[in-house]
Amino acid sequence: MRLDDRVAIITGSGRGLGAAYARLLAERGARVVIHDAGVNKEGTGFDPNVAADVAKKICVSGGVAIASDVLLDSRDNCQSLVETTLEKFGRVDILIHNAGWVAYQSVQELTPDFLERAININIEAPTWLSQAAFLRMKQQHYGRIVLTTSDRAIYQQYALGGLAAYAMGKMAQIGLMNVLAVEGKEHGILVNAISPVAKTRMWNVQDEPEDLRPDQVAPGVLYLASSECRESGFILRASNGQFTAVRWIERDNVDYPLNLAAVESSTAEDLATRWQEIAADVAF
Repeated sequence: MRLDDRVAIITGSGRGLGAAYARLLAERGARVVIHDAGVNKEGTGFDPNVAADVAKKICVSGGVAIASDVLLDSRDNCQSLVETTLEKFGRVDILIHNAGWVAYQSVQELTPDFLERAININIEAPTWLSQAAFLRMKQQHYGRIVLTTSDRAIYQQYALGGLAAYAMGKMAQIGLMNVLAVEGKEHGILVNAISPVAKTRMWNVQDEPEDLRPDQVAPGVLYLASSECRESGFILRASNGQFTAVRWIERDNVDYPLNLAAVESSTAEDLATRWQEIAADVAF
């Protein structure tokens, strides 16, 4: 599976999962923009060497990569990342939004600054990046966008206290994926999401782990970013070298919104009585 002549922007690719994605895509021929502002685990600080070091290593290995350390904290900055890519390579074929931020505050402790930081990287940044890349992808009649969600948001059984801001942002990217998949369909733009699990610095793991390695997730992203991928609107769960694709599909015989092909109930009391029947299709 080759990506020759394709140009990929990968956010948060100076470390961990993003760096693994970048290395693999570069090995397969893509020209890669390594984006990373080099922030610390708290989401603050700045270190341009984080992106530059990965880009340099890719180039030494025979690949093509440039570094960007722009902060994705505004629409203008997101647009500038895409514009820089176009100035350097003349096109953008692949956008992978991997950058994220994990921190804990319970709902009672939640502050506006904390929530705004989560919204910025998990909702605003992928939206503005997609907006900026979409125009050129439409002109090319080709594009692949890969967003990032999390099992911590999708599945209640994996939810953790204190991750409300994180989970909201990761669920929002699923909504963005669904709409972009519709808007991009006629233009050859496919949009999917990865839900990865890997031991990185977010797990306080600094050395190469024996299991749950970032490089075990990377093949899934390579596929979603390639011309071999022909589907849109899927969530690819990836963990420990295993993959499963999921998405919400409406049941048969539904005529939305007039007929949900579901249990009819006119009162809350009747609904309570028939709850087991109403929830019969839910897997607990």
